[in-house]
Amino acid sequence: MGEIIHTSHIQIVREDGPTRRATIEGLPGEVRYGVHGGIKDFYKVEPEEELPATLDHMIGAVGG
Repeated sequence: MGEIIHTSHIQIVREDGPTRRATIEGLPGEVRYGVHGGIKDFYKVEPEEELPATLDHMIGAVGG
């Protein structure tokens, strides 16, 4: 196994319903998460604001 080159430290806090905000150590500001499109349809929720889901960021990172 190779050496570890980075460990992410992220705090995610639930705001309301599916809306969450995350802070990533070492980076300014916050990232907001929620639901949109097929995800909101699947969970049968209608958010006040459509936001990217954590799944969107995971898929983006893998495709990176």
